[in-house]
Amino acid sequence: MPRMLDVSDDVRAEIGDEEADRLLAGDDAPGSYDCTSCRTPGDSEQERTSTVLFVGEETAVLAFAHATCIPSQVVPVSEEQLRGAVRSITGEDAAPRTPGSEPAPPAPIPTNDRQATLGITCGLVLVKDELHPALVVEPNGPIARPGSAGLEDDFLPLLIEHGFAPVTDMNALPAPIAGWSALLAMGKLHAVLQPGTAGSQSAWWQAHQPLAVSDGWRTAANKAQSVLMYAAPSGAIGHQPREDLMRQALEQAAGKGALVAASMPLAGT
Repeated sequence: MPRMLDVSDDVRAEIGDEEADRLLAGDDAPGSYDCTSCRTPGDSEQERTSTVLFVGEETAVLAFAHATCIPSQVVPVSEEQLRGAVRSITGEDAAPRTPGSEPAPPAPIPTNDRQATLGITCGLVLVKDELHPALVVEPNGPIARPGSAGLEDDFLPLLIEHGFAPVTDMNALPAPIAGWSALLAMGKLHAVLQPGTAGSQSAWWQAHQPLAVSDGWRTAANKAQSVLMYAAPSGAIGHQPREDLMRQALEQAAGKGALVAASMPLAGT
């Protein structure tokens, strides 16, 4: 039976006309599916459905989403992230952590004679009486400027040089930053991407294991198609068990001049 599928030109170019036509005819497309964006059931026989192709270095995985959630698209991810997503879909992952309850497994950042790691916590932050999806970034130690022999923490100055702005008022929305984005794939946070060479992007932060996010955070991010990223030096925020306490910690860091932020688009799903 024909399916109500949307197959973008980019997806068709990757999978080929023959496979795309088979999908549209219903030969290789499931009737029911779990939306790769909102993670709720969908039915390609009854509602418009987007084909979403996750492409790694060696592997590609075709997933499906409500067309009202995201358009049909190709989402580049690392091979490790893609295999982790496949394990998640097939139920082979370990028990998930409570969404937003602890920082993501961080990637190491080289410093002088040791490594600091970036912890990222996902939460909804109240700005102008409206909840916004946010990433709160805090390293577990000082971040030295590349090539520096000193022990000074240059985490915030480095981010400011990349376009992040100091936060003086938590009731003001951070300004957009060019070239950065947050990669949400298979309903989980995979990476924060920064501008690369020749218009490409590279991972500024990449999760060792994709970070589960709450349904509320994912819904808000998909609706806005953007997220707010706040960053503070080590020890300025700490791990807060509730979002209202995280908001208070952000206000205190801003009051001390120890907080920068930017708004960035959502990449993928």
